[in-house]
Amino acid sequence: MAQAQSAAGGAAPLLSVRDLAVHFPAGRRAGRPVVVKAVDGVSFDLERGRTLAIVGESGSGKTTTALSVLRLSEPTSGSIHFDGQDLTALRGEPLRKMRRRLQLVFQDPYSSLNPRQRAGDIVRAPLDLMGIDPPGGREARVAQMFELVGLRPEQRTMFPHQFSGGQRQRLNVARALASAPDLIVCDEPVSALDIAIRAQILNLLRRIQREQGQSFLFISHDMAVVEHICDDIAVMYLGKIIERASRRAFFTRPLHPYSVALMSAVPTVKGGREVAARRVRLSGDPPSPVDPPPGCRFAGRCPAAAPACSEREPPLREVAPGHSVACHFVAVRDGAVTAPL
Repeated sequence: MAQAQSAAGGAAPLLSVRDLAVHFPAGRRAGRPVVVKAVDGVSFDLERGRTLAIVGESGSGKTTTALSVLRLSEPTSGSIHFDGQDLTALRGEPLRKMRRRLQLVFQDPYSSLNPRQRAGDIVRAPLDLMGIDPPGGREARVAQMFELVGLRPEQRTMFPHQFSGGQRQRLNVARALASAPDLIVCDEPVSALDIAIRAQILNLLRRIQREQGQSFLFISHDMAVVEHICDDIAVMYLGKIIERASRRAFFTRPLHPYSVALMSAVPTVKGGREVAARRVRLSGDPPSPVDPPPGCRFAGRCPAAAPACSEREPPLREVAPGHSVACHFVAVRDGAVTAPL
């Protein structure tokens, strides 16, 4: 069904996720079924031509959220609307046809390529699998993709082991772009690369977005990378989004204590000792997603927690235009936003 216009009054978002939950059965304990609540009520919108970053520690649910958007992990409940269509209702051939518009750039440029396939065949594979015949033919499309990502034409006959790590990730990007998708999910696409190559791949993605207008759902735990690539940001903790804002608003002033802790971990050179002295250091590990605690899920690690935090779960609420946070102690007083840290 068609989605309503965005709050800003523009066109409907390309991707609209509402109350998404992904629960996995994990055997039985004391005779009762054990369920891992990897994603537990997540909502967000992604506008056309923009990049939304979902960030958080390992185990926060960000990758499971992204895989659910692609229908590679089946949602337990909630809705996923892509360009007005309910992805959760698609099955069989309609879902297969939709996949050409949704592509994925994998985290590991080494294991995500078939070592027995030549590079040109790797990029051509989505066209063959989905029966796509672009103008000029499939080989012309492959040549176009190699040029777009900065690979030489003669490299189409090479095997993955003959490429560097950065070149392999360019090959991954070329494969994702071959079907001319509207949405590309990037799952930690530069975490396996060294610093210099990371910048090249991030700049490549930004250039492609400017030229072709794709939307990116960017999964990362690296705040420095996120600041470079994203337009909007959503912070996840133990299966829930706890803060959502534009890049400028978030990096100017994160509001949730967990967000502040994530920002505190970003390496810095200028004023290093002074910044280190003010850092928020988290102790302990996140609670188990099998049995999340009542109230705020971050309360057990939060330096600003009060007894009420363990009793009532804070809702995700807008405290400034486009900036939402789930924290009892973030408030608006006399037009100004106050935060606990």
